[in-house]
Amino acid sequence: MTGFRLYKKERLCRKSAIDALFFGNSGAGSVMAYPWRAVWRVNEGRDVSCAQFLVSVPKKRLRHAVDRVVMRRRCREAFRLNRALLPTGSRVDIAFIYVGKGLTPYSDAQRSVCRILGKISEKISDNEAQ
Repeated sequence: MTGFRLYKKERLCRKSAIDALFFGNSGAGSVMAYPWRAVWRVNEGRDVSCAQFLVSVPKKRLRHAVDRVVMRRRCREAFRLNRALLPTGSRVDIAFIYVGKGLTPYSDAQRSVCRILGKISEKISDNEAQ
């Protein structure tokens, strides 16, 4: 994929994939970088050759819907601009979960997403090297 557009095929929306991400115990990993936590796994059984992700902002953390939408947008934007940190063609499912208290600035969200993507790419490259 070229450009900075966020494509539909990069959204993780299949219930079976989400269940495998959270409830399957094969190859799932977790990374924490405040204010985001990410649960991820390499998915070999699909045709899409790009990373797919979802963003979850719990109502317990941000009570107002407007604030939840703002944080989801900030995470999507940070992922869109920094997805090049992941290896090309990596089939990774990632769920970003907000664990902060209150709204955080975009710069903090971007720094956190960059750290998470860097850690995931390190683990993927380590697994491919073995």
